Amino acid sequence: MKVANEIQDGKMRQVVVECNYYARPEVSNSDLSKLQRMLRGEPAELTIGSGIRMGRIVDALVTEPERANVYACTIDGEHVSEGEMRHGCWLVEQLHAAAKDDPFLALTLKSASTQVVSSNTAMDIDYCGFHFTLPTRCKWDWWFDAPHFGGDLKTTSAATESELDSAIDHFDWDRSRAWYMDIVGSDRDFIYAISTRTGKVMRRMIQRGDPMYERGREKYQYLAFMWWCLFSELKRS
Repeated sequence: MKVANEIQDGKMRQVVVECNYYARPEVSNSDLSKLQRMLRGEPAELTIGSGIRMGRIVDALVTEPERANVYACTIDGEHVSEGEMRHGCWLVEQLHAAAKDDPFLALTLKSASTQVVSSNTAMDIDYCGFHFTLPTRCKWDWWFDAPHFGGDLKTTSAATESELDSAIDHFDWDRSRAWYMDIVGSDRDFIYAISTRTGKVMRRMIQRGDPMYERGREKYQYLAFMWWCLFSELKRS
């Protein structure tokens, strides 16, 4: 049995998850990404390249190791190359090595819950003074229940701090973090990114109201408004 955190009428409660996360009806950050590509005239579905594959390998190894069979080189039963699995394992080793000098990372790897689903039945959104609500959802790589915040694990080709900042903006990771924060009403968030080129582990701590949060919030407000205009059942009724 899996449970999820659900926000209803401003209050959080735990509910039993009855269906596949991706089959749930609420709007997710991935839905906003698909809409953004459609608005740009691009294919809605992403091409699964080597970068995305490596991210999925590392994500499984760290947050859902039961999905990975290192010896058979499979993730969810699907084969990956021996080289990809070996490199993914090396990146995970770098993450654990970095935790020796990063107490918060060590705590996260040891104590945070993983792949926790949160939803908000009526998330309040403000776009340029226009207020509306959407049912929303997210799935945390890491979640701390008592302090009520979580974070995200990323793999990246970025090898320096400045390159990571560019990647956060380019890939809209700031949008996803603001989206997650506002679904549950948390005031902080974090990203750990592992460079696929060097194995360097980089961290970004996010606070509600800081530039990264505000930039991400502005991004999602526009896309959420477009979603409401195009797909909201309330709008069609």
